[in-house]
Amino acid sequence: MSATATSDVIEDMPATAVDLTVVVPAYNEEKRLGPTLEAITGYLRDTETDWELIVVDDGSTDGTRDVVTAASALDPRIQLVTSPRNRGKGHALRLGVCASYGRRVLVTDADLAAPIEELERLDKALADGQAAAIGSRATAGASIEARQHRLREFLGRAGNFLIRSVAVPGIRDTQCGFKLFDGDRAREAFAASRLNGWGIDVEVLQHFRRSGWPVAEVPVRWAHQPGSKVRPLDYGRVLAELTLLKIRSVRPADVLAATLFLLMAVALYSGRWAGPGHRYLPDSLQDQNQWEWFFAVTADNVRHLHNPLFTTLQGFPDGVNLMANTVMLGLSVPFAPITLLFGPAISLTLVMTLGLAATAAAWYWLIVKRVVRHRVAAFFGAALAAFAPPMVSHANAHPNFMILFMVPLIIDRALRLCAGTRVVRDGIVLGLMAAYQVFLGEEPLLLASMGMGLFALGYGVVRRDVAKESWRPLLNGLAIAGAVCLPLILLPLYWQFAGPQSYKSVLHGDNAGNSPLALLSFAERSLVAGNAETANALSLNPTEQNAFYGWPLAVFAFAVVIRLWEQALVKALAFTTLAAAVLSLGPRFRIPLTDAVLPGPWALLAHKPLFESVIEGRVAMICAPALGMLVAIAIERLGRVRGLGTQYVGFVAVAAALIPLVPAPLKTVDRVDVPAFIADGTWQTYIGEGESLVPVPLPDPGNAEALHWQTAANLGFRLPGGYFNGPYGKDRIGIYGAAPRFTSNLLRDIRYTGRAPVIGKNWQAQAKRDFAFWKAGALVLAPGANDTLLRRSVDKLVGRPGKWVDGVWVWDLHTGN
Repeated sequence: MSATATSDVIEDMPATAVDLTVVVPAYNEEKRLGPTLEAITGYLRDTETDWELIVVDDGSTDGTRDVVTAASALDPRIQLVTSPRNRGKGHALRLGVCASYGRRVLVTDADLAAPIEELERLDKALADGQAAAIGSRATAGASIEARQHRLREFLGRAGNFLIRSVAVPGIRDTQCGFKLFDGDRAREAFAASRLNGWGIDVEVLQHFRRSGWPVAEVPVRWAHQPGSKVRPLDYGRVLAELTLLKIRSVRPADVLAATLFLLMAVALYSGRWAGPGHRYLPDSLQDQNQWEWFFAVTADNVRHLHNPLFTTLQGFPDGVNLMANTVMLGLSVPFAPITLLFGPAISLTLVMTLGLAATAAAWYWLIVKRVVRHRVAAFFGAALAAFAPPMVSHANAHPNFMILFMVPLIIDRALRLCAGTRVVRDGIVLGLMAAYQVFLGEEPLLLASMGMGLFALGYGVVRRDVAKESWRPLLNGLAIAGAVCLPLILLPLYWQFAGPQSYKSVLHGDNAGNSPLALLSFAERSLVAGNAETANALSLNPTEQNAFYGWPLAVFAFAVVIRLWEQALVKALAFTTLAAAVLSLGPRFRIPLTDAVLPGPWALLAHKPLFESVIEGRVAMICAPALGMLVAIAIERLGRVRGLGTQYVGFVAVAAALIPLVPAPLKTVDRVDVPAFIADGTWQTYIGEGESLVPVPLPDPGNAEALHWQTAANLGFRLPGGYFNGPYGKDRIGIYGAAPRFTSNLLRDIRYTGRAPVIGKNWQAQAKRDFAFWKAGALVLAPGANDTLLRRSVDKLVGRPGKWVDGVWVWDLHTGN
């Protein structure tokens, strides 16, 4: 018979099944093909196998076709498939395999680098239940009788390492051209392939992996053959092909979801983007100044190759332990070039916008992969996980709590461990992910671990069979992850907990938990139902509105759990949500509308290491992804309901639960201008080398505008005081800001109270000691609250009046004004 398809010709193909088909792709193989065909047919004739041999001529310009035609004349089981032009090995293999009739299909290169006798080893693997057997040069038992040039071999190994790491983990030699497949599965996989080049080997193996068909890697004898058409750069081409294939395989719905998440993030920060360097988020309090300083000092450390874990630019002369503060080295370091080129305000705005969108996209990916397949359902679930009221609240000031794109990836990798298929590999990857998350935020990692623990507990109770099968590989994988992670973070953690300016714990008061009403109320930035007065009364401040999911969502989630209670996943998510909500109430909470105070389960954790520094109200943030997944499950189920009336009621309920949570853009105001004394560089004539500039009053968590001065001056001077976490007293208890001194307390109290004590010799002597401790070159007072009283007090402390210079009052502490 003959067939023609897309200008490719299959000549004289048999119409009945055979036991074995051998497929040989050939391009300009006139010299090597004859001996190869003789070796293959000679071996097969000595067996009892019913076979066929298909040679695919890929548009050769030499006598390759004549060689096959001559061989076919001697044995009709040798068939020829032709292509009018050269399109690549992948295209040739696809033609040959799709034209085959064998119950088994062997593909081998025309150079027969792996002898045909090695088929016996591959055959045994298929007999043992494998769907494919790969002849490998890289597994134990393989022998290489003739090697390539050392450079060529090194480049080949490096390329193959990249391919198997990126595309087919677990298979060491994807590109060896000697593979045996189950025939039907091979024809399905090759027919579904799209690559025409060398990358088809990986594409087909990926198809087998996705389909759950087992693949064995079998050691074979191999010898390099002169005239090989595989070049070291071809491994790079394989990676390029696979990358393009991956891009083409992305669904338009996924691209649309990611685009919408980005637009949502831009809309949230629209006021900031209107003028990144001149707009301020007032609900961030002083945190925007702090975070811009974090990014600026990290970029400065990178530029000058300074220690990224410590600086004396703030808190001078003691300095700041940057690892003990949340500087997000995982982002502030890679964004250092942008910070240096465009400034920390633009860099931070870009990080927070892209980070929030990436977090939503990561939750979307996880929900599609693990929870629902319906893209619209997954979109709304991910939107709730990333843009829930607690996330929007932290979006004002705490990028470490809203840039959480690593958390869904960590969750997925932990779930892979439970499957127990590639424990070592998944454990290593999990360890690397956890190490990176440490440099994004340790407290979010702790909260994520709590959430995963709660989910595992809930799911394990309802699915004990799954728990029984999963606990051992999970623990083994976690041990491997710990062994990988700890060496990477050991030095930074040692610096954090035992290095200069380290501290024990940060005190947040006796109870920083949520009120039960906060869980059911609406956040300040709710576009529809927001109420700033109510939200602020139920939270620590605008950056810590850690609950506020609203009663409609609570009612909807309760209804979903009741309706879908038979699903183990729903039960586990419900338990996770409820447990996190209860823990977030703190060590004790008051029942609303009563005077009754009850102990909360957080009391069991409140004084334990690590947990003692956690603001317990933040535990409610765990509810966001759990509720998002419940919403996604509900929307997908509603999409399957046939009754229009039921669907209508259901989607109205979804809208009623989610619309009140849609956030309004974050509030922005015009930023206070940096005084010309700082902006124009006048300060340089007053501050000598090793000296500090002392703002009046010193910067602290209540007023950190001086940090903005410092970043505007390209970190040209040091500041005493500041806004950071540091130690206080012999017990090294963590406080916000530098350890106070008499003069810093005096100036702060005057600013905030409008009252000043009588300044006498004792105050003057103490001020002199404090100025010496700070190595102060000059004191600087900008216009502000109670500035007249402050100026008079400083005049008395210094013993001479200040001088008005470029918009500020200045006291030169060298020889006078």
